[in-house]
Amino acid sequence: KMVNATHSGVAFSIEPTTGDTETIVIEAAAGLGEVVVQGEVEPDHYAVAKADLGLREVHVGHKAFMLTRDAEGCNVRIDLPPEEADARVLTDDQVRAVAELVRRDEAHYGTPQDIEWAVEDGRTYLVQSRPVTAHPRPKGTENGVGPVERKELVRGLGASPGTAVGRVKVVRSLDDADALQPGDILVTAMTSPDWVPFMRRAAAIVTDSGGMTSHAAIVTREIGLPCIVGARTATSVLQDGAIVTVDATAGVVLAGRVEAAAPPLAPAGPIGLSTSPSRLVTATKVMVNLGEPDKAREIAALPVDGVGLLRAEFMLLSAFQGVHPRRLIEQGRGSEFVDRMADQLRLFADAFYPRPVIYRSTDFRTNEFRGLEGGEAYEPREENPMIGLRGAYRYVRDPELFRLELQVLRRVRETRPNLQLMIPFVRTGSEFRACARLVDESGLTDERGFQLWVMAEVPSVVYWLDDYARLGLYGVSIGSNDLTQLVLGVDRDNETLAPLFDERDRAVVETIRAIIGACHRLGLRSSICGQAPSVYPEYAETLVRYGIDSISVNPDVIDQTRYNIAVAEQRILLEHHREAATPAAR
Repeated sequence: KMVNATHSGVAFSIEPTTGDTETIVIEAAAGLGEVVVQGEVEPDHYAVAKADLGLREVHVGHKAFMLTRDAEGCNVRIDLPPEEADARVLTDDQVRAVAELVRRDEAHYGTPQDIEWAVEDGRTYLVQSRPVTAHPRPKGTENGVGPVERKELVRGLGASPGTAVGRVKVVRSLDDADALQPGDILVTAMTSPDWVPFMRRAAAIVTDSGGMTSHAAIVTREIGLPCIVGARTATSVLQDGAIVTVDATAGVVLAGRVEAAAPPLAPAGPIGLSTSPSRLVTATKVMVNLGEPDKAREIAALPVDGVGLLRAEFMLLSAFQGVHPRRLIEQGRGSEFVDRMADQLRLFADAFYPRPVIYRSTDFRTNEFRGLEGGEAYEPREENPMIGLRGAYRYVRDPELFRLELQVLRRVRETRPNLQLMIPFVRTGSEFRACARLVDESGLTDERGFQLWVMAEVPSVVYWLDDYARLGLYGVSIGSNDLTQLVLGVDRDNETLAPLFDERDRAVVETIRAIIGACHRLGLRSSICGQAPSVYPEYAETLVRYGIDSISVNPDVIDQTRYNIAVAEQRILLEHHREAATPAAR
């Protein structure tokens, strides 16, 4: 049953920040609970005595909107007027009902529980329960010197997990970024590709804006930095020079130096599966998304089957220190471009050889690259750059940079033929035809083992795949971030629309199914390199059932994805065995 909640939230059978085992903590909001889980609103906070279920503390949060389900089963956002946004969600009796459920749940499992709950038609449902595997000791027990204060300064979405302690440096523009020292906590409104050299200096990053698919989120997951996005007031609340602890796993910034809790225990696997994902063998390949040359050898040592998405943009910024590549060409530095990019690409091809490395050629968006040195001369101002001048159409209008990228690939493939090419954001058959012609002219298609891939980010790919296949296409990699925004009409950089951005939406999933099905029919390889498989474990099983050939994820979830795929494949195999054993089948 899908509970269409009037009220919902999360609860802990212990106080999670102090480890107090005698207190139940409940957080609540109106409507569906994902607004609480994802940190999209400030929920009400209730502390309840476990012994007698007496209400000890109430903090009423500001809940600007709620989500509910319409008659067709779709989530609908409802903005709340101020009097409702700041009203208490639960009555004393409702708090007691949730607390009683939490107390029974902990007694059943015999260990502290982290719970999600929902109320529909006056009935309280427990919809999820998992053990609290890591929590601090109760107050007063830290080294015998009394309680450790945890003062929360700001809260947002934990985009890249981990904990870091450092001095706050508020950076409002790149002009201020030079003052960022190694180990500082970078606090800013939002990052873009030209920020990457400075981001590497930081111990952690906190942004006012953005979601799980924002630039800051994607880059920090790749380079392994703790990151909180969508903190809204971080640049005004956090003060330069202040020592803070960024707990990006929980999505909070705490005052001072706070000792991190121990990492949670690994979950036990189902019978028949090893709990060590590195030892699992799956028919569906697990690839990795990369772009940072410094990480190539480290990630190549992990149990992955290759690089499913190698982003050109990070390498460009690393190699040329923020100079727009078109300026390099105008300065007559084309051969330097080829030399430096070949050096960067060779690092990846060497590290992963003989496993495939799929290089996605440049996908500039005008708003992100105007800030590069010389960028204003080459990047127009656009109202909506996400669906503007980018991807394959740039190569059609101005092929010079793309030709240089093809030269880079030819040079590296002389010794490392595992390097392949993927063209991003292809809208029409005429675009791909023009790009394929440039690839042919470069000589790459004459090389043995060369593979030409296309990113499936635009829904029109479903209708053009037959033509793409005739033009020599080898494989399709689904970019679920852009595909979601174009199927649903939601700008993924617009935080106001964040509740509508959902890769699990039926329309998105059916589009993915259609792409994979067309690939099967045409004999093409299919992959996915968007954010969804990294964030939603259940996505892996859906993709496996559709018959996808590979799933490419961020480095931090390689093991978990391999495990999820193995579980899915085993479940599907078991279903087939059961079907074969039925009398009808015999």
